[in-house]
Amino acid sequence: MASPTEITPAQLARLIATPDCPRIIDMRIDADFDDDPRLIPGASRWPHSQTDALPDGRKYILYCQKGLKLSQGAAALLRTRGITAETLIGGQFAWRDAGLPMITARALPPRDLQGRTLWVTRQRPKIDRIACPWLIRRFIDPTARFLFVAPSEVFSVADKFNATAFDIEDTLFSHRGETCTFDTLLDEFSLSTPALSRLATIIRGADTNRHDLAPESAGLLAASLGLSRMYRDDQRQLDAGLALYDAFYRWARDATDEGHDWPAGANKGGLS
Repeated sequence: MASPTEITPAQLARLIATPDCPRIIDMRIDADFDDDPRLIPGASRWPHSQTDALPDGRKYILYCQKGLKLSQGAAALLRTRGITAETLIGGQFAWRDAGLPMITARALPPRDLQGRTLWVTRQRPKIDRIACPWLIRRFIDPTARFLFVAPSEVFSVADKFNATAFDIEDTLFSHRGETCTFDTLLDEFSLSTPALSRLATIIRGADTNRHDLAPESAGLLAASLGLSRMYRDDQRQLDAGLALYDAFYRWARDATDEGHDWPAGANKGGLS
């Protein structure tokens, strides 16, 4: 049985991609990371020797290779500061052996001095340019920042600010054939789950006007266009859009077999 300060891989898997997921910290030493250079989705690497540098005001889930001395010692240190910190039972080995998804670390863009990735794309986002930041924030880098600029300035801004351009032609993270940038991110980061695949199909249908791909695509398009009319500020639109994709993801993960019928029997021809 897990202790009050431990969490199982299955429990953590249910927390990932939810808005209140604690910050996940990979504390493996370099040699262990080099043996398997992948990360649990949403995790950031942090040396155990700098545990006291982790900021206050956050909840943490820590893991090392086996879930033993490094993560447990660091979590105990955090708890001396009144910080809620749990460790992953069995560490990265247990997560890997459970067949749960892991991020390809080599695909990560460079981080700034605060450990954040910086991305840039065209202003006035609609679908893919909100869906991709949602995927990045929930599965790749929860601290990522996004710049929305004039289309003609995307590459110049990327160069001057050391940002990664996305959802624009002639970049790694863009459309490929009939698929969208969201699909490209899934491929490049080796993210494959039934819920994400289902969501990707909906996004592709909405973004490419192929509503035959999924009946939900038309609804996503309508909601996305509505958000773009509601907000002049792209950052405020992004904040609102994250909640929209949180809802679509939870439906794709947990509620696809649920319908809604009220009043009960109203669509069955009424009383005889």
